Formats: sequence, structure tokens, C-alpha cells
Amino acid sequence: MLYFSVTFQQSSRFSALLRERDSVCRLAGSAFRHRSTKTAPQLPGMEYQDAICTLNTLQTNASALQQVRQERNHPQQQLQAMQGFLERAGLTVEELNRLNIIHVTGTKGKGSTCAFTEKILRSYGFRTGFYSSPHLVQVRERIRINGQPIGKDIFTKYFWQIYGRLEESKVDASGGTMPAYFRFLTILAFHVFLQEKVDVAVIEVGIGGAYDCTNIIRKPWVCGVASLGIDHTQILGDTIEKIAWQKGGIFKPGVPAFTVSQPEGAMAVLRDRAKEIQCPLWVCPNLDDYQTDGTALHLGLAGKHQRWNASLALQLSNSWLKRRCSPGKSSRMGQGLLLSLNSGLANTEWPGRNQTLKNGEVTYFLDGAHTVRSMQACVDWFKGSAAQHEKNASGPVARVLLFNATGDRDSAAMLKLLVPCHFDFAVFCPNITEAIVSCNADQQNFNVSVENMLTRCMDNERSWHLHNRSLDQGGAGLLIEERLVPDNQADTLVFPCILSALQWISQGRDAVLADPNKQVLAVKPNIRAKAAVLREAAQIHVLVTGSLHLVGGVLKHLSPTYSN
Repeated sequence: MLYFSVTFQQSSRFSALLRERDSVCRLAGSAFRHRSTKTAPQLPGMEYQDAICTLNTLQTNASALQQVRQERNHPQQQLQAMQGFLERAGLTVEELNRLNIIHVTGTKGKGSTCAFTEKILRSYGFRTGFYSSPHLVQVRERIRINGQPIGKDIFTKYFWQIYGRLEESKVDASGGTMPAYFRFLTILAFHVFLQEKVDVAVIEVGIGGAYDCTNIIRKPWVCGVASLGIDHTQILGDTIEKIAWQKGGIFKPGVPAFTVSQPEGAMAVLRDRAKEIQCPLWVCPNLDDYQTDGTALHLGLAGKHQRWNASLALQLSNSWLKRRCSPGKSSRMGQGLLLSLNSGLANTEWPGRNQTLKNGEVTYFLDGAHTVRSMQACVDWFKGSAAQHEKNASGPVARVLLFNATGDRDSAAMLKLLVPCHFDFAVFCPNITEAIVSCNADQQNFNVSVENMLTRCMDNERSWHLHNRSLDQGGAGLLIEERLVPDNQADTLVFPCILSALQWISQGRDAVLADPNKQVLAVKPNIRAKAAVLREAAQIHVLVTGSLHLVGGVLKHLSPTYSN
């Protein structure tokens, strides 16, 4: 602990800079905190940022999760509270039935399953709504119409409508409060989909299922359970059976439900839950078992695990279409449906999941894996994809890992799986996009201190050394000018923000990162010298993983598309 106190004392200037940056957004949010829709801000170009900064005043995720843990013995109170917020926002549970909802839960793959499902139904000609979490770069990515994040003007318009109603009704509500961040966005998504008159709403569960705020839905058209694993154990339980019980909580009487192949214990629990709730439950076949007259099913998302997600999406889509379409039309589905919707599977895009992005001589492999099981799938994908890219390289290729993990994730177990990838460098940084005083409100997190984030990075670095059997006694510091940097750790580096990490990794070989408008933190000469292998390699391959928030921060810097 003595070492850490020295490190943070030396990095106090950086921490102070970040706190100054965050205070800008806090003040911006409080300035509009009490405005209703009648007094929505009118400053040109500022309305969206004002809305996001105000939204961030509801960032109580850490305390909300603690409340969930405390109320596990009274779970209905959570759903009752959600219904109260919904009604204060001017909506009713019954209105949600008009959205023809597909409700999807799971530990790994639920987002990809939703993306496949949304694309399939959109390719069939329906107007789709898609609610997911978390976002990568901008909050409005969570609420999509026809596959695209809603525009800033649309987000702003509906945000102030809902925020104003909730703010004004606090006086009338007994002990009235504002909903937490995720609850608010869920209500906002329902409102947007109703106002925009979507034909179908694909809703991804946040955490768990039974007591998740999305489970206020009473009459979905079909439900799905993607692959189950161990995650959010403090909330959902520490065994696969307990987690399966929570996930099965989205089942509704008489509503068809589908699941992929699950571990034996989890499958038994899901079957018991379905029987208890009187919900018909089917297990999806392997994608190879579909009869397509010899036509191969192509997927737009990479990775073998996506084949199960695609199969689940096909079952969800088929079930929804059978209910939506006329009996005569539905009877002609089967093979014809699979062939016609192959384009839906092939053209699905879901950024930050098994995504490859090439900028000049630097290729980025991005995957937001954050559980042990999803990290194994990430490793399998990276090994195969990177090997294919290396075949076309004109010389030696340098491999770099950029990693971070948040919450109660088992970082050490995930890092152990990454060791066999043989990285030349393992780089760690917090989910801080850059160290500038600006209101980059979409990616602000007020629930974790800068010091805690940096401590986590250094813990991750120590875990990496342990797995490589080369743990140094002294640890490491922040790799920027005037800070402690041991000279005997050439294979691991800790940077204070995503931009500084990317700039060091790319060594000026990525034109996007070489933009003179981007601030560059000075790196000590001995650290620059260690990057010789990166400057001399024919190509640099960078795996970014451990956190979707980290992946989002990287995408913000690498691709202007995600920032606009």
C-alpha cells in the first residue's frame, strides 16, 4: 500500500485534471436539473449535451445495485417502483403491449442475439425498435429505430418530455424521487418506441431477468435466453442454477420461449421455471441443423459462438412472424423464410463484438468480453482472425493487449486465458477516454473514483505478471512525464487514459491517432525506447478487451463515425 500512496501522490495532477473535467459535466447537468419540457434549453447545438449531462445526474448505478442486493427478499418492490415511475412518465404497462415485444436475456450473447433478430425483422420490411445496453460511445446508441441510433434531436425531444414529467410529479408522489440511470433510459426507450410507432421492439434485459426493470413487460410476443454463465454474482447468485432461475424470470404464461443449449444444471432450472410459469420452452437446434437446400447461412458477426446466437435469433424471428403474419403467409415460411432472411444474418452489424478495424499499419481487434466464458470465446476468435491477418503481413507482426475490467469481474481469470496469445506488450488503462477538460458527457462515470480505477489497472498488471511467472516486487506507475516508471518492466505498461495508451501503442503509425488536434501526454524517453519493436514491426495487432466501455472509448478515437 505504501507504493500505491507514492504513485497516486505523484499522479495527483492528472487526477485533479480529470476531476476538473468531470465537474464541468456535473455543473452542466445541475443547471437543467429542474427544467420541464416547457423550459427545455434553447441554446443551438447545446440541447443534446445538456440532456446527457442532466441524465448523468441520475448515475447512481453503484447505489442502485446495492439497493437491489438489499431488496432481494422483496423483489416485487423493485418492479412496483418501476411501474410507479412509468406511470409518472405518462405511460402504462398496458400500453407496452402495443410494442409486440421480443424480450431477450442471457449472460453472453444476448446483445448479439437481439442484433441478429432486429436485422432479420427489418430485412422482412418491419419498422424495428431495439433497446440495448451499455452504449459504446453515445447514450443514444441504446435506443435504435430501424437499426440506427435515434438522432440527437429526437433523443433530446423525448428526453425532456420524460424528464419533465418525472421531475414535476415528484411533488405529487409520496416520497417521490427520480429513477436511476438505467430505469430512466428504459422508460425513455418505451416512450420513443410508442411515439415512433415501431412494429416490433426488441428489448435486451439489463441484469438478470426476474427483477430487471425491463421485466415490467407483461405480454411479450416471444422470449429468448442466450448462453448462461457466471456474472453479477452479488446480485444474481454464485451458481449457474441460481443465475438460470433469475434469467427464467422473464418467461410469461402462454408466451413461447426459446433457449440455446445450456449447462445441465441451468437447463434443468429453466425447464422448471417454464413449467412453473406455464410457458412453452424450446431448445434451439445447432445452426448446421437447419435445412436450407444446400445454401449456407452466412453471419455478419465473427466467432463460432455467434452461431448459437444466430440460431436463437432465427427461432425468435420465426415465432414473431408466425403471430404477426396471416395464417396463409405463415404456412409458407420454413425453408423459404430461412433463405430470404439469410441476408439478415449476413448483414448484421454489432460494433465492439468480434470487430476488426484496420487503420494503416495498425489492426485493432475489438471485443467487449467481460466474463471468463466470453473471454475464452474472444481468445478463440482472436487467435484465428489474427493468424489470417499475419499471413498477409510483409514482415514480423507485433502483438499488443489493451485491457481493463470493471465491477466485480474476475480480471485474473480473464487475463490467464489471454496469456497464450503471446503478446509483446500488455497495456492497461482505465475507461477514461482522454485527459482533457471537456464535457464528453456520454462516457462519464461518476460512480468510481480516478484513484480506484488506476488501482484496478495496477492490480491487473500484477495479475498478468503472476500468470507469466515474472512478478516484480515494485509494481509499476503511470507512464507519463515526471512519474515513477521502473525500468525493468518492458512487457507491461499502465497508462492514465485510453488516448495516451493508443498513442503509445500505435507509435504514430495510425493516421487517425496522429491527428495534431489530439492532445499528447509526454512519455518518458526510456518508455519510448521500449517501443522500438512496435516501430520496427511490419504491422501492429492490438486486441482490445475486458470491458465494453473500454472498447467504446477506443472506437471514439479510432472512428469518427461513432462520435458523430
